Amino acid sequence: MTAVAPRPTRPAATRAHTPHRSTWHTVTPLFVAIAAAVGAYAVHRVFVGTALGQLVDTASMRGGDVDHPRVTEVLTRTLNATQLAGLALVCLLAAAFGALRRRLDLSIAAAVLVIGANVTVQLLKAGLSRPNLDDFPAPNSFPSGHTAAAASVAFVLVLVFPRALRGTVGLIGAAYVAIVAVATVWAEWHRPSDAVAALLIVLAWGALTAWVVRLRRSGEPRPLHLPNRLVMVVLAGSGLITAAVTLCWLFAVALSEGGLPDLVSGRFAFLTGAAGIVASVAGAFIIWVRLTAVEPPAGRPVQGGTK
Repeated sequence: MTAVAPRPTRPAATRAHTPHRSTWHTVTPLFVAIAAAVGAYAVHRVFVGTALGQLVDTASMRGGDVDHPRVTEVLTRTLNATQLAGLALVCLLAAAFGALRRRLDLSIAAAVLVIGANVTVQLLKAGLSRPNLDDFPAPNSFPSGHTAAAASVAFVLVLVFPRALRGTVGLIGAAYVAIVAVATVWAEWHRPSDAVAALLIVLAWGALTAWVVRLRRSGEPRPLHLPNRLVMVVLAGSGLITAAVTLCWLFAVALSEGGLPDLVSGRFAFLTGAAGIVASVAGAFIIWVRLTAVEPPAGRPVQGGTK
């Protein structure tokens, strides 16, 4: 009589948690998209819809006067690099790179992300009104088109690059977006809230495309390759530090604008806004790099490392 070997089974804990993790993995980007959209709405309500919010926001913008000709030239070149022609070229290259990797879904997602985010920003800028609550009459600039263009390009590059490079590309992209966003405030083209809202809109569209891609590739759950730890530590560290600075300094700027004039200087207000932008950029890229973590093909063992 021949004994039949027992059929191997997965541990009970794995069987119990795998379906739940698969469902959560699929729907997480949708929750991120909703949260980012709500965040952009909240930024508008606070910094455009209230008098104190407008005062703080405008003080941050006006505190960054640029007097040095060389600095002005660098700012102009940086901002001009986000024009439509450069945006289209980068997106075409990103789409072609995705196609070469035989990931047509990523190429389509990249196009949807760029078009959706930038069209949304332009429609909002044209359609939203700005009540004059801070005695600084100016047309609506919410949200920032330059920040949206820079962020969408960086997000697309993170999306289509191979897994091993996504963390590094995300870190470089975050630095570029932070420079562009702060530059728009320094040049007095935008207030800090314009840049933060544009970043949230791009994140919302990116998360929405990530959700669709995950729906298309849903099935038997597989382990994720997490982003490079060093990259995440750098982003998290810079984000936490600048977020703490922003919260503390924002309170001082609000007191200065609300009831204690000249408590802080205009330059202090500008640095507060810049810190808030950097914190927002770091947080957005932590989320985006994590959302774009790639699953290995089914049946392939996960190798060591967290790149």
